[in-house]
Amino acid sequence: MNLLVLGGSQFVGRHIVLAALERGHTVTTFTRGKTPDGLPERVTRLHGDRDGQLDALQTGTWDACIDVSGYLPRVVRQSAEMLHGRVGRYLFISTVSVYAPSERETTTEDSPLIELEDPATEDVRAHYGGLKVLCERLISGLYGDRATHVRPHIVAGPDDHTRRFTYWPEALASQAEVLAPGDGSDPVQYIDARDLAAFVVHLLEQDTGGTFHTAAPSMSWHAFLNGVAEALRSQAELVWTPVGELEARGLGWNELPLFVPRVQDDTALMRVDNAHATSAGLSCRPLAETARDTLAWSLTLPADGRPSVVPAR
Repeated sequence: MNLLVLGGSQFVGRHIVLAALERGHTVTTFTRGKTPDGLPERVTRLHGDRDGQLDALQTGTWDACIDVSGYLPRVVRQSAEMLHGRVGRYLFISTVSVYAPSERETTTEDSPLIELEDPATEDVRAHYGGLKVLCERLISGLYGDRATHVRPHIVAGPDDHTRRFTYWPEALASQAEVLAPGDGSDPVQYIDARDLAAFVVHLLEQDTGGTFHTAAPSMSWHAFLNGVAEALRSQAELVWTPVGELEARGLGWNELPLFVPRVQDDTALMRVDNAHATSAGLSCRPLAETARDTLAWSLTLPADGRPSVVPAR
């Protein structure tokens, strides 16, 4: 296949490009080109800006477009309309954050979505999930059954500039005591970027439309932290800390990434059903492999680029 990737120089996009090349496909990336991407020379690089500087995309045809960097409907529309008729399938990387808060036990692809009060907003930080909903609808309206929406969970693995999953292997590898949030029974979930990438390429190879969660199976925090510790042969003591104490210390998502206590309305974020994607070919590697590979990558970075660990007591 001849593939166009809108993005492709960082993390998720990078892994998708590498997965496509490994499968023998031809890849063109469209980026701003402001920093070296480290990708193989055989990648064709087009440069511009998604918001109004699309000259490099005015010609060319591709079997599929993979939109890794679409956040605003207004901006997504520009490339989606320009490429209409010149790409066979449009695959949009969305998010599991598209769902409205509810009391559901599990999140499936047909769970209620966020409906923005102001669809014209461009505040991505405040309305990330709602804007992704609008992007999905825009693409479906243009491409119909040639649209595919992939909704990844929190993405983990090497090259993760967000440092969310990375925090926990770093903590368990470097500390004698590690603050463990809650009582260990809260749910936690993620997806390895390499598994996400392989699934995206598989969907395109099979010319598969529809909407798919990409997520490893949900597990308890007890299983998660003990699994990471075992993979790293860590002897760190896990200091389980009640939610009330975490709140009193001002510790939340930013300080303890991935932790969403059951008392919050959006706890179903950590119980995302992956059955539809699994039946379509999603395969998830063991937690131990993700933990070891993520730590190995993280340790290649300067010390000041690695996450700060919260004291256990």
